[in-house]
Amino acid sequence: MNTYQYDLVKRMSFVRFGGTDEELQVAKMLQEEIEKFGGESHLEEFEIPAFELEKCSVKVVAPYEMEIEAIPYGMSGCLPEGGVDLKFMYAQNGEAADYYGIDDLSDTVVLLNEFNYDAYKLLCQKNAAAFMVLQGKWYQNSENWDFLPRNIRNNFLENGKIPGFMIWAKDATELVRNHAEVLHLELIQKEKTNISRNVVATIPGTDDKGESIVITAHYDSVLIGTGSWDNATGSATIMYIYQHFLKNPPKRTLRFVWCGSEEQGLFGSKAFVEQHPDLVANEIKMCYNFDMCGTVLGPNNVFVTGGENLKNFAEQYLREIGMNANIRHGVHSSDSSPFADKGVPSLGLSRGSKTADIHTRQDLMFPLSAEQLVKDGEWAIGFISRAANAVRLPVDTGMPDDMKKQLDKYFARDKVPFKKEAK
Repeated sequence: MNTYQYDLVKRMSFVRFGGTDEELQVAKMLQEEIEKFGGESHLEEFEIPAFELEKCSVKVVAPYEMEIEAIPYGMSGCLPEGGVDLKFMYAQNGEAADYYGIDDLSDTVVLLNEFNYDAYKLLCQKNAAAFMVLQGKWYQNSENWDFLPRNIRNNFLENGKIPGFMIWAKDATELVRNHAEVLHLELIQKEKTNISRNVVATIPGTDDKGESIVITAHYDSVLIGTGSWDNATGSATIMYIYQHFLKNPPKRTLRFVWCGSEEQGLFGSKAFVEQHPDLVANEIKMCYNFDMCGTVLGPNNVFVTGGENLKNFAEQYLREIGMNANIRHGVHSSDSSPFADKGVPSLGLSRGSKTADIHTRQDLMFPLSAEQLVKDGEWAIGFISRAANAVRLPVDTGMPDDMKKQLDKYFARDKVPFKKEAK
């Protein structure tokens, strides 16, 4: 049995957070694999936002005292040295109705069930002093689970900067049940930039029509777990695909991009489209993205971001090879989205699972199999070949209006974002 992908996944299975030495280590590992097959590659650098934490604490000071375990939202700013005492408010989902009769929250820390663009924008409009978001289930804590560190995305920050915290659901429950009134919060973080990298390799087409197809997967991980499934599997799969097409060049040029820093906000794919605007606008006609493959149990998924004929193309290929897959017509929350946002029809190929887990300490090798990774690679090769070797590209370029609206919503673009001065 071919165990190449599985072995590469195993070698990549350690924390490789975007902008760290460990991420660079994997980038060089991928380059070595490309060279081993007789190919060539290069690294393309880009800056990503980062921070160094100096202080972070949350405690109840009235009407009782209680220490609350917390971590910050990166890039969310600071509170005054020594911390501040703030009124506590639970705003559920942070919608307008949750603030009925309240116009100003400048003396208040707001607890939310979940964090999203609209809720954050409303916090900025209400001039909130700070916010907290509950994490996990009531029975989870640092002994059996992990906070997932996150930065506030740049598009959120267009509305302003509010210091933010994550706390466990159990502690959030006790705050509300015990009627906490005043919390003392401290947050000091130093903002900086780190360097991340895309690994790029090109296989020239045999019949140059001025058309190319980009094939992507991210190779970074979050700060917890080993990132075996998410997304060492995708990176190993497109390496398997690269090896095949290097030996069997198709008519159209194939551009392989192992993207860095996807987990922090699709920074690698965003950097690629920004660094190659002419290429994306005039030459790249399709994108195939691989994010999580190889689970023993689970459905096959195809995320279609494009028009009806792209969806039809995917359905027809699956029918021809007798393969069942969930077709999801919409935006894929992965590295295909920045390409789709520039009008490139995009397909996301993955294998789901109800038994495996991502973004936790349980993202390990066990739910994966070498056999399934080969299957995922082989059917993807056939799928890519259909487009790469077609006399005429089988899908329309550009993005229909309904998909543009979905992309606008995904990237949370407002025509006139609310502006709030940073504290």
